[in-house]
Amino acid sequence: MIDKYLDYLKYEKKLSANTLKSYQNDLDIFKEYFHTKDLTSLKPNDISAFIENQSKNNKSVATIAHNITVINSFYNFLKDENENIINPCENIISPKKGLKLPHFLTEEEVDRLLDVPLNNAYCYRNKAMLELLYATGIRVSELINLKFINLDLENDFIRVLGKGSKERLVPIGDIAKKWLIIYLNEYRQELLKNKNSDYLFINNQGNVISRVGFFKIIKKQCQEKNITKNVSPHILRHSFATHLLAHGADLRVIQEMLGHSDIATTQIYAHLVNEKLKKDYEEFHPRSHKY
Repeated sequence: MIDKYLDYLKYEKKLSANTLKSYQNDLDIFKEYFHTKDLTSLKPNDISAFIENQSKNNKSVATIAHNITVINSFYNFLKDENENIINPCENIISPKKGLKLPHFLTEEEVDRLLDVPLNNAYCYRNKAMLELLYATGIRVSELINLKFINLDLENDFIRVLGKGSKERLVPIGDIAKKWLIIYLNEYRQELLKNKNSDYLFINNQGNVISRVGFFKIIKKQCQEKNITKNVSPHILRHSFATHLLAHGADLRVIQEMLGHSDIATTQIYAHLVNEKLKKDYEEFHPRSHKY
């Protein structure tokens, strides 16, 4: 049943490989917990016991909430397949998640991160990737999967295939465009090592670069630039959105560029900006504190 559900998510809902993996992981944990029971016979108190067990195992509120979402979706799928099946999660209330503000880099930290020493072809590739990631706010999976067919440099756009196979156009700024063109025209062929590839960004084997490979590039650059924050490729996406909003960009425009289906997902960046406004006010206004 689980395999059939995962096939449904993959081929009909067209979820990404990473999302599928997280769903499968949650369902494997769920199945293992009830390994002696028929999953179609579970009752709400069984689900409650599972949640309590997860909590005792120090799983975070966010993880437990994701568990419930996945399990509930699984049972809704089973109900569609067989109307006699009852969803034991229907009246289960997800634990409330506190507002967790995403981490981001300051503009000064971004400048330091993007100041890549240009010593060889790999350095020019890294420079182009980092500039493009910050300039567009695309996901790292979208970045490494970019092909020549996705580029419209004449009109300063890239065409991105996002979650759920949804396509969107994202503008690319002059600086990122400059470094991308330099990399593509002068250094990419050297990295290919006589291989052929439609992908833009190539690793030291002449193949498309991986998420892990790019993660290592960012980590190394942070160490060299004495950036002590725990930086991942996604933090540049957060920084892109936060800096745009701080400089007056419209939230709906940012939502479109990020590829968020729900404006509520984008509104988290408004909280970030508001938190900074409050912090700056309290720090710098002469009458912001009680005496």
